[in-house]
Amino acid sequence: MRLRNSRVLFLLLAFLFIHIIGGAQEPTATPASPAQQIPADATQASPPAGHPPAQTSQNPSQQPPPSPAQAGTETPIGAQAQPAPAPVDDSGVFVFKKQVEEVVLHAVVVDSKMHLITNLDKSAFTVFENGKPQPITSFRQEDVPVDMGIVIDNSGSMREKRDQVNKAALNLVRASNAQDQVFVVNFNDEFYLDQDFTSDINKLRQALEKVESRGGTALYDALVASWADYLKKDAKLQKKVLFVVTDGEDNASRSTLEETVKNLSEENGPTVYAIGLLGEEKERRARRALQTIAERTGGIAFLPKTLGEVDEISKTVAHDIRSQYTIGYKPTTPKSVGGYRTIRVDAQKKGDGKLSVRTRSGYYAGQNSVPGGKP
Repeated sequence: MRLRNSRVLFLLLAFLFIHIIGGAQEPTATPASPAQQIPADATQASPPAGHPPAQTSQNPSQQPPPSPAQAGTETPIGAQAQPAPAPVDDSGVFVFKKQVEEVVLHAVVVDSKMHLITNLDKSAFTVFENGKPQPITSFRQEDVPVDMGIVIDNSGSMREKRDQVNKAALNLVRASNAQDQVFVVNFNDEFYLDQDFTSDINKLRQALEKVESRGGTALYDALVASWADYLKKDAKLQKKVLFVVTDGEDNASRSTLEETVKNLSEENGPTVYAIGLLGEEKERRARRALQTIAERTGGIAFLPKTLGEVDEISKTVAHDIRSQYTIGYKPTTPKSVGGYRTIRVDAQKKGDGKLSVRTRSGYYAGQNSVPGGKP
């Protein structure tokens, strides 16, 4: 029995010795982890459902490697997703930084037989501003949606023409990008916004059917207002178009032709496509006005001999808009210098012979107060 008692006593003494030694070493124990160092009164609420927990700030080199289950996943569960990098073009310049700095051109390329050329790359183009080559900072060739204003003459002389003109305008919308946003302005000696931006064909039809056919022709005022009051202020897309149909010379506007062209020639202004249903007695001056407006903005003025051609022209306009190259460049002369800048774009490609590029002929630097919206 003593032996048993002695052995028990020895074990008790050994246990007591180990406990004393262990207590003496506690002050030099391994430091606690960051989570264990939080004071007892600094409790942290659980994150709301669906939100990841807050992340502690740690050096990436101290982070534990991902587990095999996490490897290959975009964002491990519980980790905070990082924002996607800003998009860059092939020049390596961030797109969002260029939206204010860039001048954006919409260009159509045709060969000697007036066939559209739609397969060129960036290297085929050279942009000149005031005769000096400019660095191209962005480039794309694809069908992108546009913000478009349909501006229709509603003067007395248009009464018998409106049915076919309305049909052509609706066919233009049908042949365009399904994501286009369109508004309708009818004008005589005044102008009226009869439909704000929409892609609803029925709403556009109803707006076009608001025919009064009275008064004079305030074409210039209608175009300036369509740009300044609607496209410039309310457009959400970068690409902008005005499609105008008239049958006469302007005789009621407060704006002059020169003032109208200047307004439409603001930086990143609209491309104007015009149809002139003109009689011989007023053809010369009205033709000159429509051609000047269209050419300065990179569009086309159509002067059909018969009303029956209008519908086919509207489809041509839709195809033209959807076949454009979008070219951005950063001017070597800062925009703050101001003034009018001439623009010329050349395109070359082996085997295609001589190519012609149609785009706006120039712009007034620094006059556009609207960045231009998204592509």
